[in-house]
Parts: sequence; structure tokens; C-alpha cells
Amino acid sequence: MIKKLFIVVFTSVMLFSCSQESNNASQDQNSFEDGQGGSLATFTLKGNYLYTVDFYNLSVFNVSNALNPVKVNTVNVGFNIETLFSFKEYLFIGSQNAMYIYDISNAELPKMLSESRHFRACDPVVANSTNAYVTLHSNSSCNGTVNELKTYNIEDIENPILLNTRGLTAPKGLSLFGENYLLVCDDSVKIFDISDPNNSKYLEEIPTKNAIDIIIRNNHAFIISEYSIEQYQLNDNNITNFSKISSFTF
Repeated sequence: MIKKLFIVVFTSVMLFSCSQESNNASQDQNSFEDGQGGSLATFTLKGNYLYTVDFYNLSVFNVSNALNPVKVNTVNVGFNIETLFSFKEYLFIGSQNAMYIYDISNAELPKMLSESRHFRACDPVVANSTNAYVTLHSNSSCNGTVNELKTYNIEDIENPILLNTRGLTAPKGLSLFGENYLLVCDDSVKIFDISDPNNSKYLEEIPTKNAIDIIIRNNHAFIISEYSIEQYQLNDNNITNFSKISSFTF
């Protein structure tokens, strides 16, 4: 667990730092860009606010003053909370029993919009403007028995509709590449064409074993395993034409 936390924090900070460095010339010292973590992250940065989850709660911190962050709210979500993913003005919270969607258009007062329950399992979530994707995997800490990829229609954000379920081997983290592709850490990193969310298609795999999570920034995929972070170049025009750039082992 400690190693997993280190990996997620290290990679998120690395990507956030790169974003900050590229924009220092135009940013005030007390302003922030949104951070980018993986689907297993337990925190996310949105503007001047940091959102974090623990086993039960969603906490909100005002970080407009980086030297003096202030906790402004704590919202009880439920129990067995595991992951936090942000998209636009929404937070997608994964628990061992459900996916929760919160509205943060009022940054300090998150409001629950919907809940979609599922079998007990570990539960990362990612989303775009029309769909949410959830992996469920069996794990001793979650006491789960299913290994699936679930696709929800979230055009009515208050009433997610389950479109389909795909059986996988042991899916964990996942990430979207543009509007048409989803990459899932399974026994390898599997690439799916999701241009038709009702009928996703398996295309190819990146032969990385034991991947835990994946973060995609522009055309770069950072694949996080227990003992390494590998970086791949992705091709907008041909997703199956990827190339390995680097590998960091610890």
C-alpha cells in the first residue's frame, strides 16, 4: 500500500510540476492549474481547491495560499471509499460497492448527484462528457470476486445508465485517450475503441505486465507498475502504433 501510494503521488506531482513549469510566465504565484492523477488517486486539484477522499469522507481544502491551506468542508460519502477522479465540475468517487458522482460547481459545497451500486470489488473510475468507465477487480483487500469493465451513459448525470459489461482478467487502473480510446491495466494494458460506447472493441495491447495504473497526458502514456514507471508515445492517427520512450525502476 505504501509503495502504491508513493507511485500515485510521485507521478501526479511529476505531471503537475511539468504543467506548472510550462506556465510559470503567465501564472500568478498563488494560482493553480488542475492537477492530473491516475484513476487510483485519492486526491485531485481543481483551481484553488484540493479534494481528497479517505475511507468514509470527501474533504475540501482551499489552497489559494499554498503556504496556508485551509480545510473548508468534509462530506460523508459512505464507506469503503477508494478512488477520486475529476472531470469538469464533477467528481467521480469509486468505492468497493458503488460509483458516486458529485457536483462541485460550488467548489466548497460538493453535492451528490447520483449513485450506481455494483458487486463488491475494487473500483477505479474515469469519465468524459457522455460516459463513465469503471473497472471492478477481485482483490483480497476488497473481498471481491468479479473482474469486469463497466460502461455507463452519464448524459443525464443524475441517472447513470449501465450500457454494458465486459469480462476481463484482473483490471485495475484505466485512462481515456481522446474521445475514442480507453486503455485498461489488465494482464497487459489493453486498448479499446470506444467510439461506440454501446459496443466497445478490443484493438491491441501494450505488453506491460503487472500494471497498476495509467496516466495519459497529451500523447504520452505513463504506465505505473509496482516497481516501475514506463513512458509510451501514443499516435493520434493510429492508436496501435505506440512506442516505448523510457522506463524508470525503483
